[in-house]
Amino acid sequence: MSDFASIRSSYVQAAYSKASENKPKTAEVAPANADFSSMVANAASQAVETVRTGDSMAIAGLTGQAGLQQVVEATMAMESTVQVSVALRDKLVEAYQDIMRMPI
Repeated sequence: MSDFASIRSSYVQAAYSKASENKPKTAEVAPANADFSSMVANAASQAVETVRTGDSMAIAGLTGQAGLQQVVEATMAMESTVQVSVALRDKLVEAYQDIMRMPI
């Protein structure tokens, strides 16, 4: 029978290497001279990519090509992205309505 430490270390090493391969990409920092419209466009494209990744990971999970942890992480990232997008949309609509109510 093998030693528990050797089994544990091999499983830990395998899990660590698998987790490091699936590490999420860090968000790129926008240059200081970027204008507002390009920053909004960049954020929107990243949000769309996050939602698409979550959707494809859910499909991969249903077909057995992805693990449960990967599916949950992608779904949570997708959910938080959608919540932030909806909150931002609500704030933009509220600001537009405030501007339209201003007397000229």
